[in-house]
Amino acid sequence: MSRTRTERVEPVRSLQEFFRDSVAQSMRRQGLQACDVTAHYVVNLLTLFARSEALYDDCESRRGLKPLALMLADAVNAPSARERAHALQRLGDVSLFISGFFADALADKIVDIDYYICMGEGAYHSLSREIHSTPRGAAYGPVFDELSCKFKGFVDVLADLRAEARARPEQDVLRLYEIWLRTGSPRAERLLRRLGIEPNATLDSSSRH
Repeated sequence: MSRTRTERVEPVRSLQEFFRDSVAQSMRRQGLQACDVTAHYVVNLLTLFARSEALYDDCESRRGLKPLALMLADAVNAPSARERAHALQRLGDVSLFISGFFADALADKIVDIDYYICMGEGAYHSLSREIHSTPRGAAYGPVFDELSCKFKGFVDVLADLRAEARARPEQDVLRLYEIWLRTGSPRAERLLRRLGIEPNATLDSSSRH
């Protein structure tokens, strides 16, 4: 009797562990070198966006992604330095995630991947300067600066990670994750939990900020 797709998916202890190993492998394949803290930030970013409420915004009574131009406007018009930094980080994070993980979906959009890359690079660069003289800047300023300088490299890493998962359907935890992220599918959620992954688990904010 043939094995079911559920049986063919390789179990992992957590989605964060899966992303940590996958990002490290993709960085090696792409020849991208970055400090451990920056790589860890990207892993936490992917894990955070496993929660649809962390990725999507409430826009006019529906869930969706706010346009990047409006995210930039939020940063420019922020009433405080702290809120401006938060808005810039949000812009950089979303730009990196979408341009790397869902690049194919941008092909038929008004704006393509180059727009997301430009916005993401600029957001992280501005953020590194924004927090430069703050206590947080001492720890994370170099991370955001490296993300800006190597943004295209990390886009390639995420794209490679996605392509590798598609080429190995028997281990495609990412496909289940993508289905759940895009649709909120109860079936995908059950399968993830069966693999020991809790898609609604809250990422400890201290590991990211």
